[in-house]
Amino acid sequence: MNKIEHIGIAVKSFDASIPLFEKLLNTSCYKIELVESEQVKTAFFQKGETKIELLESTNSDGVISKYIEKKGEGIHHIAFDVTDIEAEMKRLIAAGFVLLNETPKSGADNKLICFLHPKDTNSVLIELCMEKPAIGK
Repeated sequence: MNKIEHIGIAVKSFDASIPLFEKLLNTSCYKIELVESEQVKTAFFQKGETKIELLESTNSDGVISKYIEKKGEGIHHIAFDVTDIEAEMKRLIAAGFVLLNETPKSGADNKLICFLHPKDTNSVLIELCMEKPAIGK
């Protein structure tokens, strides 16, 4: 793992949360993206090397809606940048961690992603993410 890539925060409403984080961070949201496979919209902010990702559910049965219902708005996950997601997944499996997906999947912000089961990480949802390789590489 190279560095923290971003911190994901579950929110009920972008209408309320984007202006709040723009004021808090003194910067504009630079991207809003729909990730249909996860039933979520994402909004990204960046200050220096630090990125914050807001997560808003697009469905009342979505994982973010269920998370907020259970735990309320707040930190949902910490994402770590990795150089080779498949190698990192193999390393973590060998070390005894349980992954929530067997192969990397497409995520927001042009990333391949994989989540670790929080039961193995002191109840912290960990995301691995790697920039998608350019086509033809």
